[in-house]
Amino acid sequence: MASSEAVEEKKSSKKTAKKTAAKKATSKKKTAKKKVAKKAAKKTAKKVTSKKKTSKKKTGKRDLGDYSLVIVESPSKAKTIKKYLGRGYQVVASNGHIKDLPKSKLGVDIKDNFQIDLVPITGKKDKIERIQELAKDASAIYLAPDMDREGEAIAHHLAEEIGGKKKMYRVVFNAVTKSAVNNAIENPTELNKSMYESQQTRRILDRLVGYKISPILWDKVQRGISAGRVQSVALRIIVEREDEVNAFIPEQWFSIHGVCEKDAQKFEVKYYGESDSKKTDLTDKDFVDKILKDVQGKDLKVVDVKKKERKQNPTPPFTTSKLQQEAANKLGYTAKRTMMTAQKLYEGIQLTEHGMQGLITYMRTDSVRTAPEAMSSLREFITDKYGKDYLSIDPIEYKKKGSSKVQDAHEAIRPTNLAFTPDSVRGDLEPDQQKLYELIWNKFISSQMSQAVIDQTTVMMEREGHFFKANGSIIKFPGFRTVYLEAAAEKRSRKGGDDDDDNENESGEVKSGILPEISEGESFKPIEGPTDQEHWTSPPPRYNEASLVKSLEEFGIGRPSTYAAIISNIQDRGYVEKTENRFLPTELGIVVCRMLVESFPNVMNIKFTAGVEELLDQIEDGTIKYKKVLKEFWKDFEVTLEKAKEEMKNLKKQLIPTGINCVKCDDGEYHIKWGRNGQFFACSNYPDCNSTQDFKKHLDGSYEILPKNWFHDNCPTCQKRLEVKKGKYGRFVRCEDYPQCDTTLPYTLDIKCPECNVGKFAEKKSRYGKIFYGCSNYPNCENASWTKPYVQDCPSCGYGIMGFKETKRDGKHLECAKCKFKLEWEQTKYGKEELEKQRAEEEALKGND
Repeated sequence: MASSEAVEEKKSSKKTAKKTAAKKATSKKKTAKKKVAKKAAKKTAKKVTSKKKTSKKKTGKRDLGDYSLVIVESPSKAKTIKKYLGRGYQVVASNGHIKDLPKSKLGVDIKDNFQIDLVPITGKKDKIERIQELAKDASAIYLAPDMDREGEAIAHHLAEEIGGKKKMYRVVFNAVTKSAVNNAIENPTELNKSMYESQQTRRILDRLVGYKISPILWDKVQRGISAGRVQSVALRIIVEREDEVNAFIPEQWFSIHGVCEKDAQKFEVKYYGESDSKKTDLTDKDFVDKILKDVQGKDLKVVDVKKKERKQNPTPPFTTSKLQQEAANKLGYTAKRTMMTAQKLYEGIQLTEHGMQGLITYMRTDSVRTAPEAMSSLREFITDKYGKDYLSIDPIEYKKKGSSKVQDAHEAIRPTNLAFTPDSVRGDLEPDQQKLYELIWNKFISSQMSQAVIDQTTVMMEREGHFFKANGSIIKFPGFRTVYLEAAAEKRSRKGGDDDDDNENESGEVKSGILPEISEGESFKPIEGPTDQEHWTSPPPRYNEASLVKSLEEFGIGRPSTYAAIISNIQDRGYVEKTENRFLPTELGIVVCRMLVESFPNVMNIKFTAGVEELLDQIEDGTIKYKKVLKEFWKDFEVTLEKAKEEMKNLKKQLIPTGINCVKCDDGEYHIKWGRNGQFFACSNYPDCNSTQDFKKHLDGSYEILPKNWFHDNCPTCQKRLEVKKGKYGRFVRCEDYPQCDTTLPYTLDIKCPECNVGKFAEKKSRYGKIFYGCSNYPNCENASWTKPYVQDCPSCGYGIMGFKETKRDGKHLECAKCKFKLEWEQTKYGKEELEKQRAEEEALKGND
């Protein structure tokens, strides 16, 4: 950086530039450089006014254009990094990918060795031009998207668009902290071509599968549906689990329980078997009755007492997959919700006392490793807060199980700074962020703590050749359990198993706790029972959010960073629904899955999909060429495609009977049909009877007809009722007499626009899927709002409409569209009605109790 004396010297030389030819040449170069910068600043003036000023004037010790350009993915990360790097750096965000394959065509030239046609993503042209202008005058360019394959692809696309002969550096950091960012800038690397080729291969494979199979499904099943290389396989495991559930035949079994007592302390005994070394399954009621007859009213003699000390080890910090599973089990978060929240914690949160801070390390990782300096800080923290007894004797080095690729350049997910405790940031974080941060914090802290020590006691009793068992356990030293215990271990502990293989909990009835002091040879007469309990075996459980993520990881389907997108996609496409927090395949999902498995057995093969992930890893490692992978895939896939076009069944006209009688005609039965907006019931007597119903499928396979959602206005054509329906672009209304009356209208709120007093507020979706409310009198009236309008006179300016908002600072409130006056939600009639409803529900619950 130039000194202040040098700057003054340059100013002086500018004033006397006409005296010598050499100085005159220098002045001309400066003038030309200013013109270029001024021109660039004008083009971006609307978005970067502050940067325009910077390009026109000298900033501190730096001359015009003497800055380094850093390009990251997200605006929030850009804001955090700009604070760390300070003056002399321009930090700009690409807002994710800037280029992709075109949506209107395949974009892959198979005949020309799989050349791809990348085009700017819709809406990104201005962003690319801005980056190009900023890059022109930058002294150095640092490409700093995320450190995974997608981030590497963004870095390559940025380099291509910037072009020129300027030196560009690739920088990656595991955490958005000042030290990590500065260290990355000081030690830049090169673009990783192999990693980019791995991403390209994945993108091309996904495009070939999606764009080649989907048109066949449009022709054979229903227009608008689609297939995906990974998503379709995820759908398959859900459908196959549903097949297992439907095929399951429950079997009867029994358990025998009794309660004994010593020194006023009750404890439970449970039938074990006809031998003290092998458990006997009770499936015969006559045999159960015989056991009860043999032991009823008789003492049980203690034949063996075993006491053992068991140690339980802590578990490693989170990987992406484990974080998603634990957040689902402990917090009830979906994978998508978890990843969105973690992204914000990683990119930076505005803390009251410390400004913008990245709170966790990179959240897309397979690694369980902790950096040495972080390990040292953690062990010091545990000692200071909990004492030496709670610290593991030696540092625990975790290793990833299995053969899956571990990106060891990454770390496990952990807090970036142990000074930012969950309590210290409370109030700065939104509720979701606070809960997830505490989860990550506690898991990391516990990973280097000492073992938990558990005293386990097992008592074996006998009578008439029948053996009964009593278990008791007590936590002698909590160790890491003081801070964290995984959801699965918590569940076992609540049931009384506590990881003890001998203590089997089929019924979930065994109680854990302290047993009284019992010696061999003692006898006990049960004070309750023994009595038998009847049970039925259960089918394998349907997948929930956590178990689906776990299975995707075990099967090698996709990558942990893609699980959220996979789960969202199969729901958005109408293939899977979430019922009672379990994933249930729809009829459409089942049909599509069966057809794909039959026609594309290789693509739908779980092992094949996992094998593709391994090939992508090999491409990234540089051990295999990506075009070889593409050629081998296409060779088999092309043959399968042509065969499917000819042989796949046409199900467009097939209907699935439900056994539910039509509510409109006398002899009709509802069949399941598929429309552009999903499944619905249609009468078998169509077109004589046009009755249709929306429905819901329950976990037991039964169907429920959903009540009609009637609109507040009648049909303007025939004056019959209008029904609210869901479509691709959001809600709309349709005449109940459809298709005889084909009137369809946008969904509008029963609120008249105060600007024109003609239209009403229509609910619409932007091209990015965000809901907004615009006047139905458009284009005559352009009044629109991103917030849901409510009829409420503004206390400040009297405007008749206020919009609903909810923020961390102000909570729920209405805000005036004109003067921005804020009115607390509780002060409005809507808030008061909501409060009354909550109170009524609470009272009803108390009454039920």
